[in-house]
Amino acid sequence: MTTLSIRPATAADLPDLHALIERSYRGEASRKGWANEADLLTQPRTDRATLAAIISDPAQTILVGEDAGIIRACVQVTIKGGGLAYIGLLAVDPDLQAGGFGRTMLTAAENAATERGATRFEMTVVSVRDTLIAYYERRGYSVTSEVRPFPEDLLEGGIPLEFAVLAKTL
Repeated sequence: MTTLSIRPATAADLPDLHALIERSYRGEASRKGWANEADLLTQPRTDRATLAAIISDPAQTILVGEDAGIIRACVQVTIKGGGLAYIGLLAVDPDLQAGGFGRTMLTAAENAATERGATRFEMTVVSVRDTLIAYYERRGYSVTSEVRPFPEDLLEGGIPLEFAVLAKTL
């Protein structure tokens, strides 16, 4: 199995990082993997400006996992304060999903957050993504009673969506 080299993303990574996220979450390429949202949403998952803002914010980072200089996975860590960190944008190249890279990146995100004082983690997952929620539950996350609204401007085809909030405490 390939081992990923993990490091914080830089502005130079934006084109490759954006492409990885889009092919992991949306479109036909994402269907190769099990964690896509292609049947729920067609609009872009994010854009370069949003990713650039995350990278430049001292409270946030995006970790990238590289193999042979190619970004194969990523995850976002946001330090919220009070011991809380938000983890999101976990993406693995669809051709490499189910190979342990997601677990590797999630562990790296938790470690990075812990190094910055976090003792609690939270994330949001589209509530109808039962398989993905089960994946996080196997990694120690629990579904809370909290739900958050899905951005109205991203809703498509009359499908009502909301985010389930998952949490994990060390």
